[in-house]
Amino acid sequence: MDKILVMLAGLAAIAFIIWWFFGQHKVESAEATLDDNQQTIDIHVDGGYSPEHIVLKQGVPATLNFTRTDPSGCLDHVVFTDFGINQELPQGQKVSLKINTTQPGQYQWACGMDMFHGQITVE
Repeated sequence: MDKILVMLAGLAAIAFIIWWFFGQHKVESAEATLDDNQQTIDIHVDGGYSPEHIVLKQGVPATLNFTRTDPSGCLDHVVFTDFGINQELPQGQKVSLKINTTQPGQYQWACGMDMFHGQITVE
């Protein structure tokens, strides 16, 4: 009986891991707000990024405001390889990053360990 319970627990753990890494998860998307020819958006960092997908207008200066409440070390940096940004995100502090919107396209960001991701679409 013990072997059956251990086997069932192991199968449940494997199923959870497969769902966590390969399952379809809802992605929160948002457009930046425009004010005086400037676009801004607030991103909450807690177990990931919210919103995870951001739409920006091409050619309008953009600022992303990250606020990290998650205590894990994985999310203590945000990395935009396309823009050459590797910024520390101190817990409980708002960090503002200027994003270049001159070129349309899709740009990725990730945590320092490349486990959590986000995307910017400039259109």
